[in-house]
Amino acid sequence: MTRPSLRVDAVLVQAVIAGALSFAHLHDLAAAAGQDGWKAWAYPISVDLLLVAAWRRLRTDGPSRLAWCWFLIALVASLGANVATAGFLDLDHPPALLRLGVAGWPALAFLGGTLLAHSPAGRSSTPPAPATPDPTPETEGEPVAVSEPDPTPEPIAVSALEETPALPVAEPAPAPPLAVAVPAALVDHARKVADDHHARTGSRIDTDTLRARLGVPPQLADAIAAQLT
Repeated sequence: MTRPSLRVDAVLVQAVIAGALSFAHLHDLAAAAGQDGWKAWAYPISVDLLLVAAWRRLRTDGPSRLAWCWFLIALVASLGANVATAGFLDLDHPPALLRLGVAGWPALAFLGGTLLAHSPAGRSSTPPAPATPDPTPETEGEPVAVSEPDPTPEPIAVSALEETPALPVAEPAPAPPLAVAVPAALVDHARKVADDHHARTGSRIDTDTLRARLGVPPQLADAIAAQLT
């Protein structure tokens, strides 16, 4: 079995060179800020690891504010070291702000790595659509034999009710009119009206005239006229 030959890629070579230069610049900046020995070599590793962790979070879990924030912090730290070691700062007499930033970087990097490793991903969980049940296939039943009708008609039996002639139904008698209670004061007033009508016309007052003079309903006028007779 032949081993695959190692192919030198220009992009890979460029990445190795850029990483080595950035690593050296971070080491020089940390050493200038007072971090000597192994501590100066640990700073480049910390910056690069935070940058890789933030980029991996962006690739796996999608864009998020947390991942972009720590990616930019690590990128600014790496670019700042590259620019600072290019002669813009006097590394023999570094400013106090640079010493403060380099001294506080371990705690900042530890916080960023912890948040990137243990914070839940902010993915929007969309509930899956309910699966539509498969339609139940219709089973083909056996053909049902249909019997042909008998051409001979059967005699129709006549019931006893149809043979009996229908009797005429007597209509119900109309219900008697309901008795209307007439107050005694109204009867006395109606009697005075009737006497006045008889004195003026010489004839008895009829029901329509009595109803018009009293202003009462027809049923009440009939009940008053019945009591005046």
